[in-house]
Amino acid sequence: MEKLGNYIGPRLRRLRKDLGITQAKMAEDLAISPSYIALIERNQRPVTAEVLLRLVKAYKIDLAAALEDSGQELTERLRAAMRDPIFAESDVSPLEVADVLSSFPGFTEAMLRLYTAYKEAQFALADQRQATPGTGGETADPVAAVRGFLAARRNCFPPLDAAAEKLAATIVEAGGYPIYFKQRHGLTVRKLPAEVMTGSLRRLDWHRREVLLDDSLDTASQNFQLAQQLAYIEFGDEILKTVGEGNLKTDSAARLAHRAIAAYCAGAIIMPYTAFTKVVDSRKYDVEAIARHFGASFEQTAHRLTTLQKPGQERVPFFFIRVDAAGNVSKRLDSGNFPFARHGGGCPLWSLHQVFATPRTISTQLLELPDGQRFFSIARTVSSGGGGYGLPTVTRAVALVCEAHYAERMVYFNQQVAPPAPTPIGISCRLCQRTDCRSRSEPPIGRQLLPDNYRRTDTPFGFAD
Repeated sequence: MEKLGNYIGPRLRRLRKDLGITQAKMAEDLAISPSYIALIERNQRPVTAEVLLRLVKAYKIDLAAALEDSGQELTERLRAAMRDPIFAESDVSPLEVADVLSSFPGFTEAMLRLYTAYKEAQFALADQRQATPGTGGETADPVAAVRGFLAARRNCFPPLDAAAEKLAATIVEAGGYPIYFKQRHGLTVRKLPAEVMTGSLRRLDWHRREVLLDDSLDTASQNFQLAQQLAYIEFGDEILKTVGEGNLKTDSAARLAHRAIAAYCAGAIIMPYTAFTKVVDSRKYDVEAIARHFGASFEQTAHRLTTLQKPGQERVPFFFIRVDAAGNVSKRLDSGNFPFARHGGGCPLWSLHQVFATPRTISTQLLELPDGQRFFSIARTVSSGGGGYGLPTVTRAVALVCEAHYAERMVYFNQQVAPPAPTPIGISCRLCQRTDCRSRSEPPIGRQLLPDNYRRTDTPFGFAD
């Protein structure tokens, strides 16, 4: 009987486990010996065409799927794991990886399971380091809870977008925010000096039927505050329903989420989904040009770009982060797959932390994580406050990040020039196993330090093999 050239041991074992049957039971169903099943699962015997047909008949499996190279997925996963810098000195060749999979598929699965557990343990340790002592971990942190709430929904709320789009059209028909406030709610919009506002950017005074704004705000900020006030007034029930779906555990988390969703609505009113996506496409994600089109700020526009994941109308999924000069993260939104969404942006090699030296100038960068994943980053400083002599100004840096293969859709990517070499960065020093990084601030988890009695390395830490 003809033997099939491909080995399907891992797939056969996975099928058997999915069915919940033993090797003996499968052998009985296929009219072969249990030992032969065991040899097939260990890739020590190929499968004959007759046995394959019995598999198809007995378990109604897809013949095409059965004939696929079942080891390809495991091979790629194992190769990706072996690219982790913790294995950098192991000198395992791609051929050896293929040999291990072919000869020892059980060991391969065990190795991948162990590597997955190792990565999860790293993340758990990082979470413990970042959790506030005595609070019980990340779930007790209201900021972390809200970030998780938004990330789980990819920072996209289509019902709110639809409502905001209708409201935006009505505001335009009325002639602008002040006229709409007066006509719809009987409220007058007034701008007052900062000293009169006493620390408030916006205040709703129902008694005097006024919406008060700090007159030092620029036009983009004034429009945002008015749009957010409208969201609180007109979308109150929808916002409460959306927040309620998050099952947030603390009042502080619920209040932060309420504010975040109201801000989401404000962005959706100023930059309605349909019109915004058309401009995004025509301007090829040029953040500054898009911002000017809608009379919004750079940060507001970058924030809005993270929300474009409405089913059927998706655009590039972005990760957004905002940090101060000390590296403190004050805002983090994720509709993409960037791992900094959980653990901050602490790698000094990322240009996000360097743009303070060149204010308001966009810096682009191709990034590569230790596992080989590549991302494209757009970073720039933004400022808030000011608006008058002596008024304080706060400067922060913001970045938009997407998977590298999306970069060619953007104006920032020059397709006529070879892409630059990627900058190797890590999630954080504690989670980065690169041994040759001169910017490292602390050793990674799980590595033994090398004594420097006889030799001092040119990196901050030397590691034992």
